[in-house]
Amino acid sequence: MERISRVVGPVGTNVHVLADPRTREAIAIDAAIPSVAWIADELAARDWTLKLIVSTHGHWDHFGDNAAVQAHTAAPVAAHALDRDRLEHPQPMWAPFEIPPSVPAVELAEGGEVRFGDIRLRVLHTPGHTEGSVCLYAADEGLLFSGDTLFKGAWGRTDLPGGDSGAMVESLIRMLDFEDPVQVLPGHNRETTIGAERPWLEMVRSQHRLLG
Repeated sequence: MERISRVVGPVGTNVHVLADPRTREAIAIDAAIPSVAWIADELAARDWTLKLIVSTHGHWDHFGDNAAVQAHTAAPVAAHALDRDRLEHPQPMWAPFEIPPSVPAVELAEGGEVRFGDIRLRVLHTPGHTEGSVCLYAADEGLLFSGDTLFKGAWGRTDLPGGDSGAMVESLIRMLDFEDPVQVLPGHNRETTIGAERPWLEMVRSQHRLLG
């Protein structure tokens, strides 16, 4: 799998484009504003065809350019059903610009797969940051795209619309099922590994609550 990433927008969203090198089919993950020009340029330069626009959850900083990317590529939008309304009726909160709505045509669900070319990403429903938050796991590459569920040394906020501390605890405990070498690519900030996060995740499991 080929992967390119860029930090985008006022809150530093990590936008990813993944591609199958054989078929040149690609997907975009978390198309924040302003990412459409970068995505379009990279697709053209690499002769990739975008097949899907994936939103890990329904906060404005992760889907603001969905509609623009879809207009440019005709790729459908994918999101969990529980966050669908957040994409269709954006809640801009503190966004410094208008957030266009987008309409998911593909439903992400626990145990499902995102497919492009020969690449398969497993969908994990990980509520807590929002009701419909998801992570995507690329088993062959040992990569976990964790959205705003798991960060380096932290977890996604639960005091924003859709947040639930109890659900976040359960989602974080699920992260312990992955092997230590699995690389975690979060929605913001730097990459990490499951092994690096395991000590505090074990504390979350043993105490069954968020720390701090």
